[in-house]
Amino acid sequence: LGQPFDNPYNELLMVADPFESKDGSNEARLVLEPPLKMAKMLHPIPVVPSIICCGLNYKKHAEEVGIPIPRSPVLVSKTPNTLNNPYDPIIIPKTAPDEVDYEGELAIVIGKTCKDVSADEAMSYILGYTCANDVTARRWQGKKGGGQWYRGKSFDTFLPLGPSITAAWVLDPSDLAITTKLNGEVVQSSRTSDMIWSVAELVSFCSTDTTLHPGTVILTGTPEGVGYTRDPPLYLKSGDRVEVEIEGIGKLINTVK
Repeated sequence: LGQPFDNPYNELLMVADPFESKDGSNEARLVLEPPLKMAKMLHPIPVVPSIICCGLNYKKHAEEVGIPIPRSPVLVSKTPNTLNNPYDPIIIPKTAPDEVDYEGELAIVIGKTCKDVSADEAMSYILGYTCANDVTARRWQGKKGGGQWYRGKSFDTFLPLGPSITAAWVLDPSDLAITTKLNGEVVQSSRTSDMIWSVAELVSFCSTDTTLHPGTVILTGTPEGVGYTRDPPLYLKSGDRVEVEIEGIGKLINTVK
């Protein structure tokens, strides 16, 4: 597809195969590939059965939006049409020209079928982690979408993922630096240690009512610094460049169109 380019993350590619293995274990398999010349980088999960978002999971973000910390995680879904590749553009919808916001997030990728697991068990069900931008149209998240958050989060291209998956056994997600830049300027800078609910607690909570199949993506919430809380608000516009970087994973880069 297209012309080859030099990819800075090409030293090691990790591909998750979420299909059932030959022994019937239904565990995701990891394939390590040698350096390649790629024409196009795709998001790193070949099959994504569902996308679950945690709506408020950083203490400082709760403070900036003036919402009390809820008793349990606030969950919302994104639809599969939102999936977007590294380097591909985020498309500003015609119906939401001046309200599209960035949300840099750590994404969990489930590696094997998960149902009713405890927080102590949860980490063994995780394939790994990747960077995500939970792009959101703010008015559609509120009154314009009937108060249904998923409407503002489910426009086409509103979930860039990548550039790769870092295996769960390699990375401790409890205290990672997470940064979002807009046109080279830092707009979000935090650490995952500011999360209200840990990765293990989120997986456990999500699995209580829903079977989490291999390839399921759980977005763990965004830190403080989102655009709509600023004065004046800072929304994405055509020509912008957004970077989400997470320690131990890499940098997810997208333009805006």
